[in-house]
Amino acid sequence: MIIKSVRSTVYEWKGPTSPPRANLSASPMDALGGLTDAMSSFRFHQWLVVEVETDCGLVGLGNCALAPPIAKQIIDAYLTPIVVGRDPFDVEAIWQAMYRSTIAWGRKGIGMAAISAVDIALWDIMGKATGKPVFKLLGGRTKTKIPVYASRLYSQPLETLAEEAQSYLDQDFTMMKLRLGWGPNDGPAGIAKNIDLVRTVREVVGDDIDVMIECYMGWTLEYAKRVIPRLTEFNPRWLEEPVLPDDIGGYAHLNRHSGVPIAGGEHEFTLFGFKQLLDAEAVSVIQYDTNRVGGITAAQKINALAEAYQVPVIPHAGQMHNYHLTMANLNCPISEFFPVNEVEVGNELFYYLFEGDPQPVGGHINLDDTVPGLGISLSRKHMDNFIATT
Repeated sequence: MIIKSVRSTVYEWKGPTSPPRANLSASPMDALGGLTDAMSSFRFHQWLVVEVETDCGLVGLGNCALAPPIAKQIIDAYLTPIVVGRDPFDVEAIWQAMYRSTIAWGRKGIGMAAISAVDIALWDIMGKATGKPVFKLLGGRTKTKIPVYASRLYSQPLETLAEEAQSYLDQDFTMMKLRLGWGPNDGPAGIAKNIDLVRTVREVVGDDIDVMIECYMGWTLEYAKRVIPRLTEFNPRWLEEPVLPDDIGGYAHLNRHSGVPIAGGEHEFTLFGFKQLLDAEAVSVIQYDTNRVGGITAAQKINALAEAYQVPVIPHAGQMHNYHLTMANLNCPISEFFPVNEVEVGNELFYYLFEGDPQPVGGHINLDDTVPGLGISLSRKHMDNFIATT
């Protein structure tokens, strides 16, 4: 079996969307203080799908959501010539060829996201060719089902925030994550608003529910040191991406001294990037995203490395490529789950574009031992709301 073709398609959502909201979440653009739309970098309404086809008719699906039009160009111009004609089971050699041939410009960011999309498709092919779900190829089932946390709770009026938190309790979630909407430029008044958000959720859910807090790279080290002491009374399970991902020293300082576990890695790439975080003791939780970090091939190496450091891996976003890794690794104790909603930020697009994702029951999801590959396919239900660019 050899790879016959690689097709990349950018799907752009043109359907109904929720109107942009100010202070929906902190953002690294907040530092510009109103000189630009701070939330513009937080919203993405495009998704890249890669279809890798073999000469025996098997098609593997991969995807990425970082700058899809540019990722498509990288795949078409640089990665496809490397992949076509290869045996898809030679996944390590193919990964190394993609990585090493683009290393001058592709080590992080969009270049690695493009590699991730192709790599995920190869694992989908291997699962389909063997008649096994991907997690069985990665080591098999390490848990009967995967506990998931509800990940939404964007900054909003306190009354509706409380209602949303209660809705997750009613669905038997025992973990949930909220976003804080104010940062350094908002001063003490913004700090008070952030604290109100956390207090509201904690009062609704009580002390026996895990609450996680996300800052989405919107804080500075100085601001984080001001805010975190006021968060400790609410006992958050972790504080996510408090500073810019390149500020490893800032991460390490907070992780050692703040009293709240620090999570990160959503915007880190490759085994080498995570070795730097682990060596610096910069995070208590690793949160790579498989369709950014280098694909399943890279993610599995990071899982093994993190296990040696006894730092848990909880991939960013739900999505099947992440669920398979969580199922197959003891050091991946839980998964993130984005509740299906109308399109707002863009994470929701995965559910409009693909079908096959399991839905949570009692705060858990499960994977089917009998469905080969990733277990997803392109959905035709919402295609009229997408513009496809091939």
